[in-house]
Amino acid sequence: MLEASWVALSLADHVGGKKLRALMRHFDNDPAAVLNADAETLRQVPGIGPKIAQIIRDIRLIDVENAIPGWQAAGVTLLPLQDSRYPERLRPLDDAPPTLFVIGHGNLNHTRAAAVVGTRRPSPDSEALARQIALRLASRGCVVVSGLALGVDRAAHVGALDVPDGETLAVLGSGVLNVFPEANDALAEQIIQRGALLSEVHPQAQANRASLVARNRLISAMSDAVIIVETAVDGGAMHAARRARAQGRKVYAVDNAASGNRALIAEGAVPLRVDLSNLEEV
Repeated sequence: MLEASWVALSLADHVGGKKLRALMRHFDNDPAAVLNADAETLRQVPGIGPKIAQIIRDIRLIDVENAIPGWQAAGVTLLPLQDSRYPERLRPLDDAPPTLFVIGHGNLNHTRAAAVVGTRRPSPDSEALARQIALRLASRGCVVVSGLALGVDRAAHVGALDVPDGETLAVLGSGVLNVFPEANDALAEQIIQRGALLSEVHPQAQANRASLVARNRLISAMSDAVIIVETAVDGGAMHAARRARAQGRKVYAVDNAASGNRALIAEGAVPLRVDLSNLEEV
């Protein structure tokens, strides 16, 4: 049974998975008890200071209770961490999303997956290569994971969908009912039919820098390997590579002249040849 109190806590600013777990330990796994606790009791929980205690006290449970039926009517599936359908790949994360919001028909507990990510402004060659990589991976039954950004991410999703039974998952930095960027709305609809959109933020939330960076840990965790097609050394895809390494995922970088790719290869990423002759290793 979906617990609105849990969802409300999942969406509270600055709470997150680690602090919510600490709250559950302290309150005997009763999210309603957390919401009913006074500030002094909340501050007894490790990691809960005055600011977060007040955030919890300010939660309007009725707003979440009223919103959930509308989200579900719009096609959103709410997956609390304790739900059997929750992605097993995410459970080991110490900052696993307490609740995932999902739209689509894709299998979130797939057996093989690879992330294909990179810059929003790739060269024409890199954009074409990203699409070809994803197509080949999907042709082998591999789920392609990316972030629905413009550029490399978009090309990766399109490449997976080029395969008649190809599957792709898009991990958003916005809410699943507020796709960002809007230019990818039509692509998002295609993904829903043969994959899924997933996010840890409020279904109608706008994207922001923090949420776009945070979703990288989910992109890498949902995958067996992460392929960086093209990125500058200060590009957002570097976050995905770093999180992948921390999670024990294999990192590949296309062997091109991009500064981020050169840095990743120097740090131990496996070079992926431009002719894709070693893509079968992924």
